[in-house]
Amino acid sequence: MPLETSTSDVGPPIPGIIGSSPAMQRVYRRTRQVARSNASVLLLGETGTGKELIAKALHALSPRGSGPFVRVNCGALAENLLESELFGHVRGAFTGAVNNRTGRFEAAHTGTIFLDEVNSTTAKLQVKLLRVLQEHEFERVGDTQTIRVDTRVIAASNRDLMEEVEVERFREDLYYRLNVITVWLPPLRERREDIPLLARHFLRLYSEQNDCDVSRIDPEAMEALEAYDWPGNVRELQNYIERGVVLAEGEQLGVDLLPAAVRGEKPRRVGRFRGADVETLASELVQQGIEAAGPQGGNLQASVVNPVERELIAQVMAVCNNVQTKAAERLGINRNTLHKKLKEYGLEK
Repeated sequence: MPLETSTSDVGPPIPGIIGSSPAMQRVYRRTRQVARSNASVLLLGETGTGKELIAKALHALSPRGSGPFVRVNCGALAENLLESELFGHVRGAFTGAVNNRTGRFEAAHTGTIFLDEVNSTTAKLQVKLLRVLQEHEFERVGDTQTIRVDTRVIAASNRDLMEEVEVERFREDLYYRLNVITVWLPPLRERREDIPLLARHFLRLYSEQNDCDVSRIDPEAMEALEAYDWPGNVRELQNYIERGVVLAEGEQLGVDLLPAAVRGEKPRRVGRFRGADVETLASELVQQGIEAAGPQGGNLQASVVNPVERELIAQVMAVCNNVQTKAAERLGINRNTLHKKLKEYGLEK
């Protein structure tokens, strides 16, 4: 049940986070209220809603603010690597462990650890995470010495963890240990009044970064931005404004610089889209995926994004003669992440 607070508890917007909508005011109120405690916090919201910014704010506003803030993307590493990343290892614990290594929990002692995409952890790791939350202790991989830590845990997920519990992909006891307090980040489509503030902020930011003089957004373009549903949320808006600033030829970001989907247009079909740019192809693909799923269809990530990622990896591997190091560099990801995805998509051979 949400905690009740008075309007006076809202306070000014949190530094680094933009928005004054009622939805964001609730986020500010909850963030300021729970920052003072040592309780675990679970941040829920779609991709691109700013969960890491809230995690940083919770840390900065807490008594631990002078201590370390350590972020771990749990979805970016294979299980054995993530275990070592979180808890450290001793020399000889596994092939390649040539030295002792301090884990992220230990590095975050007296501070905060932020476990992003915690829903992607395996059952084995979830047992270890539960122990740290309950007992504040763990052992490094390959060691028997128990290490005690004073570390606050903030976790984030873009999936409904209760649903993950119901299908037995996430431990129920760990869910309740993480979910002492929940902060829900609203999608951008539910706080449309913040879109002009965000758009102008990114306009100034990228004009300065690119040494441009793009100082205003065309009213028609702003109207289109406010009407669009933003499946990628603030991150998607940020990317489109950056693109518009780079391509603008004058002082104004016009509606013609926005993607077809934002303008409310359906991409034109040219043969099998031959000659179309990647952005148009992506927009059409997403549109077709949403239409195919229907109004009640879910798990669009798996049905739309995953097949594209699989095909991209397969083709890059072929171009790189199946040399993983070269392919990882071409893709812009680390080799461990590539290896994990090759296994996940059945492309190891």
